[in-house]
Amino acid sequence: MAINLKEDIKPISYIKTNAAEMMKYVNERKNPIVITQNGEAKAVLVDIETYQKTQDAFALLNIIKMGENDIKNGRTKPVDEVFSNLRKKTTNNG
Repeated sequence: MAINLKEDIKPISYIKTNAAEMMKYVNERKNPIVITQNGEAKAVLVDIETYQKTQDAFALLNIIKMGENDIKNGRTKPVDEVFSNLRKKTTNNG
């Protein structure tokens, strides 16, 4: 998903005029389009599938970060204790 400088960077005026074409482009090629305004990059147009994958990846990274913080702050239990407690809960509920 490398950006093609000739095709993937467009001014906002072009996006306004060719919105349907740009939506088709990002959905078919899975390449984001960098939208410029007054010569500066201001936004990115990306297909929904890529956007969702990005959000999912960020969510996973946040979960990992929370786990790292728990380890750092001593909020952990030995694995055998955790599994023993789970077995007791499933046995008592089943």
